[in-house]
Amino acid sequence: MNLTSKTAITAATSALALGLLAPSVASATSLEGYSADVAHEAIATLTAERGITDTAAANILRTQQASASTLTELTTTLGDEQAGGYLDARGLPVVNVLTAAAAERAEQAGATAKLVTRSVEDLDAARATLEALPGVPHTSIGLDPERNQVVLTVAEAAADDAAAALESAARRLGDAVRVEHVPGGMHKAIYNGEAITGGGSRCSAGFNTNDGSQNYIIDAGHCTGAVSEWNVGPSVDASFPGNDYGLIQNTTGSAPGEVSLYDGTTQPITSAADATVGQQICKSGSTTGLTCGTVQAVDVTVNYAEGAVHELVQTSAPVDSGDSGGCLFSGSVGLGITSGMGGGSSYFQPVTEALSAYGLSLN
Repeated sequence: MNLTSKTAITAATSALALGLLAPSVASATSLEGYSADVAHEAIATLTAERGITDTAAANILRTQQASASTLTELTTTLGDEQAGGYLDARGLPVVNVLTAAAAERAEQAGATAKLVTRSVEDLDAARATLEALPGVPHTSIGLDPERNQVVLTVAEAAADDAAAALESAARRLGDAVRVEHVPGGMHKAIYNGEAITGGGSRCSAGFNTNDGSQNYIIDAGHCTGAVSEWNVGPSVDASFPGNDYGLIQNTTGSAPGEVSLYDGTTQPITSAADATVGQQICKSGSTTGLTCGTVQAVDVTVNYAEGAVHELVQTSAPVDSGDSGGCLFSGSVGLGITSGMGGGSSYFQPVTEALSAYGLSLN
């Protein structure tokens, strides 16, 4: 097989792949696993962003769940022969590969194989070089699998001298690192108000979970570390910075496995998974309610003023102060916990990591 770094290899034609992964259904807004309100908002966001029809947007959403599972399986089985993956504009899986043999295996699994020059080890080494430097508040370091690069994002609130040193180090790493500048700063998203409240602060309720006998709410660690007693129960743990997850004992007697959409309806959550670049997602929070967008990056380190938080998910879904702890999801699949915002993006703690850390299951 003759491969080049600019060649994308597919297992079948686009029409065939779409036929395999996106079965047709009667209604464009009837999406398996999606509540009616979430389907409506997700479709509306896609149509506005891309100028496509409701039917085309719904087909992307139907396709992406199977595609995300395919990517997870392939990145595991290909091991060192892959360098991450993402969902393309149609919601179909693309896997970055380093060898022709890996490309063939990816094709056989129904994915597009894209030959790249930098391995996971190469990207991790570039990232480690940047993260070994003193942390600069209002900057972030993440991975862009679509361009096989590490991305250093510098907000205008970053200190000039410190940011300049970081950018200089990035330039020495060549095209393995891309530098982007964004307006504003990067802040954790907590503020005063209502929703779950305590100590004069407000956050948003996260996912209801249990250990088999007791109900807990997994929330943002910067919320549970700041407030000891909420109107829904006491904080029992916090991990922030480093991570941004924490635990509240739910003493209300009510802990449904559903996300409030802040309009009187809910979205059932039946499983948890890791987010994928290119995936269409929604988030629920007590300030901005239900908003939707796209996963822009994963494994992102965000340097808040309070310290660095690692392995976050970066999305385009709008958040604002008070949304902290709120839920990131794709249909009925829980993905993350609202951590912060900056430069037009929002950041989320992966929920799978928090569930594993506490040994809890979703309700």
